[in-house]
Amino acid sequence: MSARIAAWLLLASLAGAAVFGYAVHSKRIVLPERYDPFAPLDVRAPRGPLTRFKLWRTMRDAQRCDAALARSGLVFREMADSTGTGGCELKNVVRITQSEDTRFSAPFLATCPLALGMAYFEHQYLQAAALETYGEHVGSYACRNVNHQQDAALSQHASANAIDLTGFVLDDGRRITLARWDDASSLDAVFLRRVHEGACQSFDTTLGLNYNALHRTHFHVDMGPYRICR
Repeated sequence: MSARIAAWLLLASLAGAAVFGYAVHSKRIVLPERYDPFAPLDVRAPRGPLTRFKLWRTMRDAQRCDAALARSGLVFREMADSTGTGGCELKNVVRITQSEDTRFSAPFLATCPLALGMAYFEHQYLQAAALETYGEHVGSYACRNVNHQQDAALSQHASANAIDLTGFVLDDGRRITLARWDDASSLDAVFLRRVHEGACQSFDTTLGLNYNALHRTHFHVDMGPYRICR
C-alpha cells in the first residue's frame, strides 16, 4: 500500500511541476527573471540560481546567443562567414572593439559563445575582482597549430573561439601581469587567482600557469569541446 501511495504522490508531483512549468512558460504565472528558466539571459544582471543554466543554453543556441550578445554591452560588428588559408573556418563571428567598462588593447574576432563568455566574465567576475579593470589580450585569432606544433590539430584560436589574456590595467594605471601569480604575499596574486576562478566559471576551457610552460605568461580561455579548468 505504501508503495502505491508513494507512486501516486510522485505522479501528482510530476503533474504539478508540469502544470507550473506550463503556467510560467505561458506567462500565466510571472516570476522574477532570475528565477524564470524561460527568461532570456542577461549577462549584466546579478547572478541567480539559474544563471549558469541560462548561459549554457544560450551558448548552444545561435539565435539566443545573438540576442544575448546584443544586450551584453559589448561594441561589435558582425563578420561574414569565411574560410582562410589552412582550413581556418570562421562562422558566426563578430569583431569586438570595446565594452561598457573595459577597454581592450586591440579589436579582436570572437565567435558568439566566446564573445558572450567575455561579457559574462567581465560583468560577473572581473569587475567584482577589481573595479575599473582593463583586460589586455593577445592571440584572439591566429591560424596556428596547438602549442605551435606543425603536426598538431588546429587550435581554437584558428576559428576565433579562443583568446589569451596577458594582463590587466587598474584604474590607477598599474599593470598586473601573470608574473605576479607566484607572489603569494601580494594583492596582485589574490586578484589573479580570483580572475582565474571567474574565467573557469565563464568559459569551457581555462588554462593558466599551472597547466604547462607555454601558459606561464597568459590565461588561455576558449569555448572548445572540453570542460577544463587548470
